[in-house]
Amino acid sequence: MLDDFFIRSIIGGIGVAMVVGPLGCFVIWRRLSYFGDTLSHSALLGVALALLLQINITLSIFITSILVATALLLLQRAQKLSSDTLLGLLAHSSIALGLIALSFMTWVRVDLMGFLFGDILSITKTDVFVIWIGGLIILCLLILMWKPLFAATVSVEISEAEGLFPHISNFIFTVMLALVIAISMKIVGVMLLTALLIIPAASARNFSTSPEQMAVIATFFGICSVFIGLYSSLNFDFPAGPSIIVGSLLLFLITILKNLFFSR
Repeated sequence: MLDDFFIRSIIGGIGVAMVVGPLGCFVIWRRLSYFGDTLSHSALLGVALALLLQINITLSIFITSILVATALLLLQRAQKLSSDTLLGLLAHSSIALGLIALSFMTWVRVDLMGFLFGDILSITKTDVFVIWIGGLIILCLLILMWKPLFAATVSVEISEAEGLFPHISNFIFTVMLALVIAISMKIVGVMLLTALLIIPAASARNFSTSPEQMAVIATFFGICSVFIGLYSSLNFDFPAGPSIIVGSLLLFLITILKNLFFSR
């Protein structure tokens, strides 16, 4: 019989997988993997601010991610630098600031490895509740905003011509991305969050024939990755967060082999 902590881990992992699957599809379609990486790295700064100000960590990460995204937009307008340069600047600066801030807080016991690479086996019932509530909010927003989001992804000009307000859609997408980072950090950590967004969606792309189908299959691959990672951790004493990502990578490799040998 499985222990309670393992059941909580499975339920929490499934809750995250159901969200990162469809949202990761948009990250791939929009080629925003580096943007996702920047927001996930800023999560460590959010953790440091939460501990310093004694506020909720999930809320702090969410607000910090939104602020970093806003800073990117302002810098793009004010500086004559490419987007990838600004993303690199913000990504590494925010994680460096977070590490320095945490090093100064000697009165707080910080599990740095847990923040960097996740600690899914230690999630509580409260964490599971937050994951599922946040996940349901994101899924509802995705369903409501699917058409304008997809239209803005295909062409901003066409989206504007159809009166779908692409800039508002893009802002809502950023908010959803910040929220998924906030609720997912404990699953795989700051360093691996982007992989959890990208790899299941990339695997689904090799099987799908429509955007909606890709989103559903990406969710399925994400859930399978959670099971593979957690059971590998249970049976072989591997770190759970990285094992989930490795499980996702194995599924991706299988989809590549499928295309190589069965595409004809």
